[in-house]
Amino acid sequence: MVANRPSDPGHDPRDIHFSVPQVHRLRTTWEVAGDDFDELLGVLHASTDPDQSGGPDAEIEPPHVLIWADEEVMAASPRVGVLAKRLAQSGRVHVVGGPRAVPGGEEAKNSPEVIERLLADIHNAMLDRRSYIIAIGGGAMLDAAGYAAAIAHRGIRLVRIPTTTLAQADSGVGVKNAINHFGKKNWVGTFAVPWAVINDAGFLTTLPDRDFFCGFSEAVKVSLLKDAAEFERIMRRAPAIAKREMPIACGVIEASCRMHLDHITRGGDPFETREARPLDFGHWSAHRLESLTDYVIRHGEAVAIGVALDCLYSTLVHGLPEAETRRVCDCFTMLGLPLWDEALDDFERVLAGLEEFRQHLGGRLTVTMLRGVGDPLNVHVIDRVAMREAARQLKGIATQASPPSPAQ
Repeated sequence: MVANRPSDPGHDPRDIHFSVPQVHRLRTTWEVAGDDFDELLGVLHASTDPDQSGGPDAEIEPPHVLIWADEEVMAASPRVGVLAKRLAQSGRVHVVGGPRAVPGGEEAKNSPEVIERLLADIHNAMLDRRSYIIAIGGGAMLDAAGYAAAIAHRGIRLVRIPTTTLAQADSGVGVKNAINHFGKKNWVGTFAVPWAVINDAGFLTTLPDRDFFCGFSEAVKVSLLKDAAEFERIMRRAPAIAKREMPIACGVIEASCRMHLDHITRGGDPFETREARPLDFGHWSAHRLESLTDYVIRHGEAVAIGVALDCLYSTLVHGLPEAETRRVCDCFTMLGLPLWDEALDDFERVLAGLEEFRQHLGGRLTVTMLRGVGDPLNVHVIDRVAMREAARQLKGIATQASPPSPAQ
């Protein structure tokens, strides 16, 4: 043995567990371009750290702000322009140019040119990591904007203002950003906590009915996973939501948002390093349906179908009471959401989504199912015969379902 031999790094393994402090800022407003404007201004902090200002006489440079907005939102409402004008006049921030229009929907996620243009915007505006990007739009546009913000300078502060019910109820408060690639949903992406999220009811008032109702599939999904009482409330409120009664609709959105946010911030696995991702209940087939239809089907519509399909499977295999599954289907119907799409007719192509779902998370296949409302379980094997039977039953239920009322 050699005396005083230096320690061999290979014989001194170190597994050091550490955490990175994060803050998730959520604000709920009725009119952020009007009386609630200060809620937005309040999350745009100065470009220096509070304890590194250099003293009371040090000059603090206003942070630079770049605004991206869904082009359809800009066309439908003056709110984006009003927000930009008020920010520029506030004296608290430096707005770089006017709002930039970004394609909405899956077009934003399917086109590499969109990401290149967003990155060029950041570069040309000379933003740094203490600057802000305010992204105003639906879930797909926010996904693309968040991805660009996350990879520029390894992360620029992103303020999301979701403008759809789906984004406000679910993805807007999420910590994932992604674009589509190789014909697969969310194949390229990052995990990044947004600097702030502002759920504003005013932006929801200009949504077409189809997009308005889509978001409630995610509210139903998360209630089935986490809160049986909330599912009952959604069932009771579905007729009012179908009439677009905003106080009731916003209450359901707020509850859904809270449950999603609690899962992310308190569930112990915000970046999905474990096998299971329960918030993706019903999504293995939903993501596959979106790609099979070239994204003609909306994400919220695909989720409704996927949740209904997995509820039927849960009844066949895992003991979910049949009456509960029928109530889930009835709830989606009352909300004006579909239970079937013709892409399901070639069900073997849909089943290929199971492997895509496994690859997206890694490791063995893990899919969340239900034993009861509010009683999820994770399974690692799918009985394909039973899943085909679930699809057959779903088609029958969809055929018998009453069409949405004229109000829907």
